[in-house]
Amino acid sequence: MSEEQARITVMLVDDEENILLTLKRLLMDEDFDIVTALSGEEALEKLKGLEQVGLIISDQRMFGMNGAEFLRLSREIVPHAVRILLTGYSDINATIDAINKGGAFRYISKPWKDDELVQTIRDSIAQYLREMEARRLNEIIDQQKQELEAWNESLKKRLLQTTATIREQSQAISSLNDKSLLAILNRIFDNMFEILGDRGAVHARTVSILVTDVARKMELDAETVSHIRLAALLHDIGKLGSHSVTMNKHLGDMSESESSEYRQHSSRGERMFSQVEELADILPLIRGHHEAYNGGGFPDGLKGENIPLGARLIAIADYIDKSARSVGHHRANFAMMNARYRGGTLLDPHLIAKFQGITGVVFYDDEKVATLEEVEIGPNNLVPGMIIAGDLKSGTDVLLMQRGTVLDEGKVALIRSYYLKSPPQHGIFVQIVKS
Repeated sequence: MSEEQARITVMLVDDEENILLTLKRLLMDEDFDIVTALSGEEALEKLKGLEQVGLIISDQRMFGMNGAEFLRLSREIVPHAVRILLTGYSDINATIDAINKGGAFRYISKPWKDDELVQTIRDSIAQYLREMEARRLNEIIDQQKQELEAWNESLKKRLLQTTATIREQSQAISSLNDKSLLAILNRIFDNMFEILGDRGAVHARTVSILVTDVARKMELDAETVSHIRLAALLHDIGKLGSHSVTMNKHLGDMSESESSEYRQHSSRGERMFSQVEELADILPLIRGHHEAYNGGGFPDGLKGENIPLGARLIAIADYIDKSARSVGHHRANFAMMNARYRGGTLLDPHLIAKFQGITGVVFYDDEKVATLEEVEIGPNNLVPGMIIAGDLKSGTDVLLMQRGTVLDEGKVALIRSYYLKSPPQHGIFVQIVKS
């Protein structure tokens, strides 16, 4: 029992004072407070003024109120206390009543063996402490759930208000051309994410900056650029209503249910705006930003150029931002190197190089990078093709890889397995070649 935790109280109830004295002597070295009562009526009155009653031990045969009845009534005052009935062999019916109606944890037959009684009392206190801790954790979970629901409800209201604003402004500017409308929609959502200012909002705005610059350099028409910019801002909007901790996990660390929930967010984002006619052109980009170039993505398993161009650009920007924020320095070079390793599998290899300049600007470290540098990353950020920058050892000092090893899928899987079983105190150092 921790020093900060209130001491547990044990109540002993028997109409024979010598038995109470015997029990008190037996328990005098135990780490809890003892309160006694000579009748069920007296015990009920005392219970009303006590806190942290963890255990009640009552004799069955007492003048006036018997033990089974007392235990039943005590549940109304201290519902969580563990209850033990002291009874003779002939009181089987009373024992059954005490268990069924009084919530007795167990019964002890008279005469008892001292060591068995003490151990039973210790077990009962341990049971009470476990249940108390479980209730405390459940209260924390319930509070966090309520806070999460309130937070989600607040975001949904703001989203609905934003949608209402879109409709109002759409009606007010019905005489304007589509270019003006797209500009207004972009400004509305950009301001919304700036106000939110959380991790997801920062990610959305960074992805938007990256793809907008690249789309302009590709000399796409202004309307297409506006569509891609807006889709980038809203690409993760389907995560609203999902647990933020789960959504920020690496996909490989998620449970089956968490992974299933995560894989729904792109299609959920599409559905959220399916009734807004003004956003119809961006819906395929929101839905498709997790499609993989090799066809292994979700939700539709699209492949290559069957994936909308805007969705392919958003996928690259999304991956670059997450990679850059996973390391402390050389972020731009690491992110671009990482993206190139994913070219042809997750990302469109023909588009990755177009992000080079804007990535260097967005994630500028103000460092003079030599031709060859190294950066520390976690096992989930490893990608086949990376080069180990120093001898890699497990937490038990087993040499896993030598410096200069080029990773393939098997080596990546081996490192991740060892980091789960025996993680060292640091990440993996890999080489970065300046672009």
